Amino acid sequence: MDAYEPFLSLGLALAAGLLIGLEREQSAPSEESRVSFLGGARTHPLVALASGLAMLLSRQLGPVVLVVAFASLLLFLVVAYADSIRRKADRGFTSEVAFLVSFLLGALALSERIVQPTGRRVVMVLGTAVVATVLLSSRPVLQPLMRQVSREDLVSALKFLIVAVLLVPLLPDQPFGPYGVLNLRVIGWMMLLVTGVSFLGYAATRLLGPERGLGITGFVGGLVSSTAVTLEMSRRARQEPSLARPAALAVVLASSIVFLRVEVVVAIVNPVLAEALALPMMGMAGAGLLSSLLLRPRRGARGATGEVKLKSPVSLSAAFEFALLFALVIVGSKAASSLGRSGVYLAALAAGTADMDAISLSMADLSRGQVALPVAVTAVYLAGAMNTLVKGGVSLALGGWALARYLALAFLAIVAVGGLALVAVWR
Repeated sequence: MDAYEPFLSLGLALAAGLLIGLEREQSAPSEESRVSFLGGARTHPLVALASGLAMLLSRQLGPVVLVVAFASLLLFLVVAYADSIRRKADRGFTSEVAFLVSFLLGALALSERIVQPTGRRVVMVLGTAVVATVLLSSRPVLQPLMRQVSREDLVSALKFLIVAVLLVPLLPDQPFGPYGVLNLRVIGWMMLLVTGVSFLGYAATRLLGPERGLGITGFVGGLVSSTAVTLEMSRRARQEPSLARPAALAVVLASSIVFLRVEVVVAIVNPVLAEALALPMMGMAGAGLLSSLLLRPRRGARGATGEVKLKSPVSLSAAFEFALLFALVIVGSKAASSLGRSGVYLAALAAGTADMDAISLSMADLSRGQVALPVAVTAVYLAGAMNTLVKGGVSLALGGWALARYLALAFLAIVAVGGLALVAVWR
């Protein structure tokens, strides 16, 4: 096999360059754009092959061969870019960087000691080529997304990344505080987990843009904050009673997605609890989604679009607020557990008035030995039921009966189905 290794590695370099080159070829389909076209399906494989051969020669002649080859490529790119400036062509550095990637992938494919064994090197070279190709072809997707990102979003994200990368890994990993149930590193990771899931929903709402149906708004907005969706839809239903039905659809969808979100978050932290929790959470989500079918706009009805003003979940203040809430809930849950099941249930009902994430993660932690599994599942269900009923009360108070009458049956179905599923957990 070693005798054929250079041939296989050169083929690997050629494949990586060809993959990038095909994408570059498609990036300039018209004759007008080819005036500043730098290279495509033939040039990139040749660059990768040349770098591979240089790396192969450097095994015997030393690294000077690879250095000369790389310098030659840089000279070619500098000349090409200078010519583009002279002709006042409008393009950035993407094509030049793509050539550098093709060159380095070709060299990596023929390297002997950088990535071992050979199978891992093949995966790394082809995987990097695929990622580079996806990035090169993602301009139609990324540009609209970037237009939706505000400077405030970017600054908040950078601050949060500093906390995630520099602060949380350095937090002490030891219990402290009342009952010894607090752990700064655990609290930090829980904070990052919940914020990350919320950010996925927030990014989806920004990508979709403001001109979308209220149903889609509710479905995606539920990943960020079902409470925010409820407040906004209640306000709109109060101002424009004709939107009560589509607003109710958005609220029901947002409230249903919360249970799927909780199941995913718990599964990451405690798969055993997630397995026991699956039937109630899926049942409640399913009941809400089925109820939403009854709230679909009638044929010929006026469509309703709009944007829910969701705040970015990626901010230091929101992250620390959740960290504080989680710490309070887990201490309260532990204290309440000394009163038996009733104490845990009361703590869950109290926490559910504001949020489901904190009590769900608290039960995921305590159910590892301090709280019985069925009790933990019941606590999460009670928090979800309370959270749902609170949103129903908010809708009635802010949106009026016109909105609440659409929500009543759906919310009762969510609570009832979850309660029936809970029976199976205790059997």
